[in-house]
Amino acid sequence: MENHQLEDPQSSEMTKEGYNQSALVDRGYENEKTLDDDYETVPVEREPDQMLAARHTFLGGLYRRLFSMGVEARGVERVPEDDRSPKNAINNLLMWFSVNTVLTTIPIGALGQAFFNLSLPTTIATIMCFCAFGCLTTAFIATLGPQTGCRTMVIARFSFGYPGGVILSIFNILTQMGFSVICVVLGGQTLYSISGQLPLEAGIVIVAVCALIICFFGYDLLHIYERYAFLVITVIIIMLYALGGSSPAGYDISAQKAKEDTGANLVADVLTFGGICFGAVSGWAPVAADFNMRLPANTSSTYVFILTFFGVWIPVTFVSILGACLMTIQNPAYMDAYDANGMGGLLAQTLAPWGGGGKFLMVVLSLSVIANNVPNTYSAALSIQALGKPFQRVPRFLWTVLVFIIYTVAGVAGRESFSAILSNLMSILSYWTAFFIVVVAEEHFLFRRPSQGGYNLEDYATPSKLPPGYAGIFAGACGIVGAVVGMAQVYYTGPIAKLIGDAAGGDLGFELAGIFAAIVYPPARWLERRHFGR
Repeated sequence: MENHQLEDPQSSEMTKEGYNQSALVDRGYENEKTLDDDYETVPVEREPDQMLAARHTFLGGLYRRLFSMGVEARGVERVPEDDRSPKNAINNLLMWFSVNTVLTTIPIGALGQAFFNLSLPTTIATIMCFCAFGCLTTAFIATLGPQTGCRTMVIARFSFGYPGGVILSIFNILTQMGFSVICVVLGGQTLYSISGQLPLEAGIVIVAVCALIICFFGYDLLHIYERYAFLVITVIIIMLYALGGSSPAGYDISAQKAKEDTGANLVADVLTFGGICFGAVSGWAPVAADFNMRLPANTSSTYVFILTFFGVWIPVTFVSILGACLMTIQNPAYMDAYDANGMGGLLAQTLAPWGGGGKFLMVVLSLSVIANNVPNTYSAALSIQALGKPFQRVPRFLWTVLVFIIYTVAGVAGRESFSAILSNLMSILSYWTAFFIVVVAEEHFLFRRPSQGGYNLEDYATPSKLPPGYAGIFAGACGIVGAVVGMAQVYYTGPIAKLIGDAAGGDLGFELAGIFAAIVYPPARWLERRHFGR
């Protein structure tokens, strides 16, 4: 992948006449000094921890103590070149392995049979193809982290403008909180299924609190945890594959074949389930740059792209296919376990032959969702900061606590509707991420080439220097129109979706959202640049 040259000129606020204090505060500048030789006034850069401690007089002492304990102070502020870490990008691959080698990924594969009556071979083929397509989006956004030193929702400002970035941040907050609800509910269900003694609500809170601790500290602890979390869970997943295949009746590849639709109805089922698979992995795209923006700017984009692609695709397909396989077991005890307690019950039944050892593995598996929930919580807090300067002045770790409270309460309230939440969220998620990716990619490759001036990275927090956002917002609105006419959901089926199969239709929401946005954004952005010059 081409690594575009990025410009990082000196901010135009730094003049002999002075500078815009508010704009510089957002970049990490707090006070000034005077040069005796020419009396020029220039800003002095401060680290994020110093900024926060100085800005909040009453809580400054508490903040300093937290920062000395390792709590990350940096929020959505850009990471300057001299503050980047030359650590090997292979850590990024391991992070994605841990994030996706989790309990939460297993039910995705189960949806193929549970909701769409697809056979196992069709389910596996759909998972592998649509997940690969979704991984392309996440891998591309990941390459922009080292190139810009910015968080994902801040990068979006260079195409959607500051107002459009706020809109996308709201979408992302809802998305990451939705993912978090799925994580804590499934983790709580699994803990409950082990003995039935621990209330489901208590299991949800336990999982949520564990994720909060890691997210509260931030970037460094997050990467340390995610570097190793996948190792034990990978072994347990392999054990589940083996136990499921050796269970009474074992896997029945032809179990769903008699129920599988044919012709146009089969196409509709594959498209709709494929949209869920696409959403499951493209949902990482709006946060992908958040976790590698501290890598040096000269880090190979091809290297980052490949590591991220396979770091997501391999574990997602490996783990979700397990869910599809377990759904083919026709033994009544396994089927009853799924009907009673969902995927948590089915997994508990699969591990039941190992007695107490199986229960211990279930506990470990239930806690694996922490690795999946950590990036959700972390990035949701950053997206709140990206809503604007007033939000940015509140430290990231405080927003993390608020996010934790909201999704924990939502998880307790929606604990009985896990499968419906999972299916609906994944489908809707794929719609907005599709047009978001298309617009950012077209801006990057068409309008931010070195010959076009590249990125003026110092402008990331100055609305007057960013694009107005009319083109990006218009393209996003057209993408929403494409999603509406192509979506096939329980509550609504678009006119184009109805043309595929029976009344339920086939979901083309994310495909049309991306196509509509891709068509309108280049000419709209050309007109915007011509009229506004930015």
